[in-house]
Amino acid sequence: MKKSNLVLVRHGQSEWNKKNLFTGWKDPELTHLGIEEAIKAGKLLKTKEMKFDIMFTSDLFRAQETGRLILENMNQLDIPVIKNQSLNERNYGDLAGLNKDDAREKWGEEQVHIWRRSFDIPPPGGESLKDTAERVLPYFHSEILPKVEEGLDVLVAAHGNSLRALVMELEGISSDDIVKLEIATGDPLTYELLEGKITRTN
Repeated sequence: MKKSNLVLVRHGQSEWNKKNLFTGWKDPELTHLGIEEAIKAGKLLKTKEMKFDIMFTSDLFRAQETGRLILENMNQLDIPVIKNQSLNERNYGDLAGLNKDDAREKWGEEQVHIWRRSFDIPPPGGESLKDTAERVLPYFHSEILPKVEEGLDVLVAAHGNSLRALVMELEGISSDDIVKLEIATGDPLTYELLEGKITRTN
């Protein structure tokens, strides 16, 4: 039986990551380091002889560009690319654009920590990780997983929190533990589907 691969990649460092700003649905570009991270990811996946059939990405430039650079460095720019807002980063609402240190000064260290690291408490005007999962997972089950189950190799270029939601689902991680999981920029997470079961391979 043919195995299929699902690879998740968080976008490379963005200009706002570098400035320590809450980003969410804002749309900054990649830094030079972020571009290098995406290129490195593409070269790494090429050495593993990955051959993607389709890429899914968010509606935000930093994820789209990361995916494009990965495919460019694998000589696979000719595959279909599906962009959808469902894969966007968590919406940080009133925190978006604020320096994280300034936010702590305004609302207090403990409150900002709760907004950042609780599963179901959103910042003002924004989404919790639970809210994020509630838009990411239906899209995954309706659009992405069927492609993997068809035997296609799928690349998903997205964001720290949208990918947290996927990893939580794929690996059966609890809501308490998923908020502690750090997903590194530009570091591919590889899963394979074999005989109906998805397993992490790296």
